[in-house]
Amino acid sequence: MAETTKATKRIGMHLSTTGGTFTAVERAVECGANCFQIFSSSPRQWKAAAVKPEDAAKMRSLRAQHGIGPVSIHASYLINLCSQTESVRQNATAAFRGEVERALALGAEYLVLHPGSYKGLTRDQGLAYAAEGIERAIDGLAWQDANFKILLENTAGAEFSLGGKLEQVGELHKHLEKCAPVAVCLDTCHVHVAGYDIVSEAGYEDTVKQISETIGLEHVLLWHCNDAKAACGSKLDRHEHIGDGTIGAAAFRRLLRDPRFAHAAFIAETPVDEPGDILRNMSTLRALAAG
Repeated sequence: MAETTKATKRIGMHLSTTGGTFTAVERAVECGANCFQIFSSSPRQWKAAAVKPEDAAKMRSLRAQHGIGPVSIHASYLINLCSQTESVRQNATAAFRGEVERALALGAEYLVLHPGSYKGLTRDQGLAYAAEGIERAIDGLAWQDANFKILLENTAGAEFSLGGKLEQVGELHKHLEKCAPVAVCLDTCHVHVAGYDIVSEAGYEDTVKQISETIGLEHVLLWHCNDAKAACGSKLDRHEHIGDGTIGAAAFRRLLRDPRFAHAAFIAETPVDEPGDILRNMSTLRALAAG
């Protein structure tokens, strides 16, 4: 990747790869993003094609040319590493291994994962299965010399969803950090609807304190910046355009300008309801970060 200054804030969008994975770099440049997120395959299908070497080479070349990074890949929504069913866990582990292989092939810095649902199990059993699945998925892969992290993402707080509470994310991170390249991604919508106040100034400070105590601020490498359609504590994961939801523009301005997260990237997964929505949300985030 081209040289970037440490002070350059990394703000981007989740983008399409229609026409080849490398086209996401072109779309990032078009909307003014300097980082981005993609799916490496269909997020709702088990079968996934291998990365084409020519696509990977072109992506690396374009990223270097335009100074784009980090690149995040979001793992398939089908993956449930903490299922009570062994066959589901086996399929999930194999699918996640494929995600890691494609991320490494593309040179992506981050691979975002929702650990899954532990319905029918205790939370401790779910944590153990999730950790075991991640360890098995990366076993034998050449990740040690890559600039690569698996980012454990918090969830919206639905019953049995692992990661609905900050301490669950912290526990899984702590369990894995000695044997896997793990860090954390926090989603603003998920934080909000899970019941953490990031809207009021006092509530934001309290939430940051909880993040510090349960995860460690230095481990939060990526924020998914999504406004929310639903209320705080509703546990309903419905994303809204930045500034149009129940979180509001002021909260995003506070987060984007918080020096405690100066090391993190900020990537939106906002709706694309009509042409121009990507550019509009990107422009809003940049304006809020600037002042």
